[in-house]
Amino acid sequence: MADDTLLDDVAGLLREAAAEVVVPMFRRLDDADISEKAPGEVVTVADREAEELISEGLRRLRPGSVVVGEEAVAEDPELLRHLRGAGDVWLVDPVDGTSNFAAGRRPFALMVALLTDGEPVASWVFDPLAGDLATTRLGEGTYLDGTPVRTAGAVVEVGSLRGTAMTRFLPPEARRTVEAGGERIGELLPGQHCAGREYLDMLTGAQQFVLFWRTLPWDHAPGTLLVRGAGGVARRFDGSDYHPADEGRGLLVATSEEIWAEVREALLEG
Repeated sequence: MADDTLLDDVAGLLREAAAEVVVPMFRRLDDADISEKAPGEVVTVADREAEELISEGLRRLRPGSVVVGEEAVAEDPELLRHLRGAGDVWLVDPVDGTSNFAAGRRPFALMVALLTDGEPVASWVFDPLAGDLATTRLGEGTYLDGTPVRTAGAVVEVGSLRGTAMTRFLPPEARRTVEAGGERIGELLPGQHCAGREYLDMLTGAQQFVLFWRTLPWDHAPGTLLVRGAGGVARRFDGSDYHPADEGRGLLVATSEEIWAEVREALLEG
């Protein structure tokens, strides 16, 4: 693979997995195709088959690289050690929004991030039903359906902001603080149960921020790099930069430095 075709090659792989595996199974699953891998966490045959297809393709594109897929980690958590390792490591979420997918609801997305020597350097998020594809390479900006995206620079008053706060897993005190602070936000959304779509909506301008408590690496490495590439920020609640290998909780992502500070004050400082 020529390095200058990286974005197109991986995008093609995601389109292939969506067309051959994921979309054909949407609203066609039966009970035997859905199982619980952890309390409250479902997995489908589409997740497993798509991850296998994507993983095999990524290894062909970069021989010697390591794939850390969501479903593979469910079987072998030791794979996570590679996120701080040397060389090329792919993070794969074959069907982000599995609960939606299993229930026959949209949205859902396919996501990949590439880490080199422990640092995120490229990412892809594809919503196959909407047809939205976002890509980025470190230092080269973010593209949505081939068009450059820049989110920073727009001045938005806190009372006009629109964004998501995923409060389900927040500790009770933090949840109360966020919910109370939401009254200062123009529109505080409950979330779409698909991190990939939340990140895409920040690139389209549909929302300006998203707040999470759980930060599994395959859910957030792709999207945070996309938002950063467009001029946004992705930080822990304490202001430290997010890294997918971190084991901490709490993540606030915003389309600009100014909006991040406004949302943090409104939702987290009480």
